[in-house]
Amino acid sequence: MANIIIETERLVLRELTLNDAGFILALLNTPGWLTNVGDRNVHTIADAEKYLQGPIKSYADYGLGLWAVTLKVGDSAIGLCGLIKRNNLEDIDIGYALFEEHSGRGYAFEAADAVVKKGFTDFGLKRIVAITIPQNARSRALLGKLNFTLEKEMYMAGDKQLLQLYSLNKQ
Repeated sequence: MANIIIETERLVLRELTLNDAGFILALLNTPGWLTNVGDRNVHTIADAEKYLQGPIKSYADYGLGLWAVTLKVGDSAIGLCGLIKRNNLEDIDIGYALFEEHSGRGYAFEAADAVVKKGFTDFGLKRIVAITIPQNARSRALLGKLNFTLEKEMYMAGDKQLLQLYSLNKQ
């Protein structure tokens, strides 16, 4: 049984395990992921298991990472949400993605709001950042609803994709 990190009214966020390879393979190849996050070259179950090593290592190294978002009713994984320590960002970054069929129901806000609160309380963060592409209107709207503010536009090292960096300071 994977470690449960957060429970909300409708959701459970839990650590990913290698048993999530099929879910990761499906999510990382959705049109939304490919458009808004990019192709992570996860095209087989073996690729998905390799991808999962990142979050699993992050749990061991930092105690945080991307977590599976599952519905309390039915226990099916509907996406990812979590806190990420990136080498090329000074602050911890919130990340999220849901399968399209679960969008528009408030799940992303419910998960992300709980993750932000956990970051400030349990992890003692003073500031959380988020990155998105300018074209991702849904992500920008969610960040606004979470009270993140646009700080700057930027490029990650070695990347040609323009990104927007949002931030939220602990109140």
